[in-house]
Amino acid sequence: MADPRLVSARPIDDDLGFDLSLRPRTLDEYVGQPQVVANLRVAIEAARSRGEALDHVLLFGPPGVGKTSLAHVIATELKAAIKATAGPIIERAGDLAALLTALQPRELLFIDEIHRLDAKVEEILYPALEDYTLDLMIGSGPGARSMKIPLKPFTLVAATTRAGLLTAPLRSRFGIVHRLDFYSEKDLEFIVTRSARILGVPLEAEGARELARRSRGTPRIANRLLRRVRDFAQVRAQGVITAGVAHDALALLEVDAHGFDEVDRKLLLTIIDKFGGGPVGVGALAASISEEADAIEDIYEPYLLQIGFIDRTPRGRVATRRAYEHFNRAAPDGGPGPGQKKLF
Repeated sequence: MADPRLVSARPIDDDLGFDLSLRPRTLDEYVGQPQVVANLRVAIEAARSRGEALDHVLLFGPPGVGKTSLAHVIATELKAAIKATAGPIIERAGDLAALLTALQPRELLFIDEIHRLDAKVEEILYPALEDYTLDLMIGSGPGARSMKIPLKPFTLVAATTRAGLLTAPLRSRFGIVHRLDFYSEKDLEFIVTRSARILGVPLEAEGARELARRSRGTPRIANRLLRRVRDFAQVRAQGVITAGVAHDALALLEVDAHGFDEVDRKLLLTIIDKFGGGPVGVGALAASISEEADAIEDIYEPYLLQIGFIDRTPRGRVATRRAYEHFNRAAPDGGPGPGQKKLF
């Protein structure tokens, strides 16, 4: 699902080259997700010491938090090649069979958006993951026959933003399952400082803190904002990103103190002003802001839920007191109004 917004956690074309240059190479370079990294470190060391393929790995969590980067880090740590694809690209069972038969011992196959695999393609994966065999049907009708093709031991690393959409048989075949969460501001400060160093951008500590605060807990957004603020600093501030430069640049870009952009504010204010704070069904909300219901659920809501600006209830979405305070609105319970607060 395309989302061209500056604060989108999903990749856009402009990200591709920069993401590759800023991507961590090893577990030591990988910032954040300490529990996940610690567990993977043990599993990788055990597999290497035994000379075996690593158990199949499932990584799930919101977009932009490092699932693809972690897949490549795993390959580096294992000193193994990695081949990458995505669920929607694998249209036929034969496409997946060709990928699997080409893998060498202990190589990695990375499938992004694995929840979007076609059901018939997914069935091919079951014996491949469990027994390292392909079970293919040759021909059709009465003359059809089953053919088993042995595969070399490999590791599937799969990523998804919608773990709930995975079928139980597929999920059960992953030996290592980890959720990647939104990042803390401290971790994002470290990431944006490292990225600035790689890009050769002078960045002061307070400037890094301002960028981290508005990055929605997502490294991809932090790096994208860094590049936009770098342009502003080069034109207006001799290239140095200070707290003031970051503040002014992000105000110009209409990214507020919580990392909200125009669409986030429109969604929240629609719930507050048009629907009295809710509850409002996602269909009615989507129609009111001219967006798809799926886009609201997949793209906009996760972060707003995470930081407590909206709640999901059986009757629909509800704006929380934090949302009212952010927009200087009187709380619906008639309590004391919030103090004046700048959005930028």
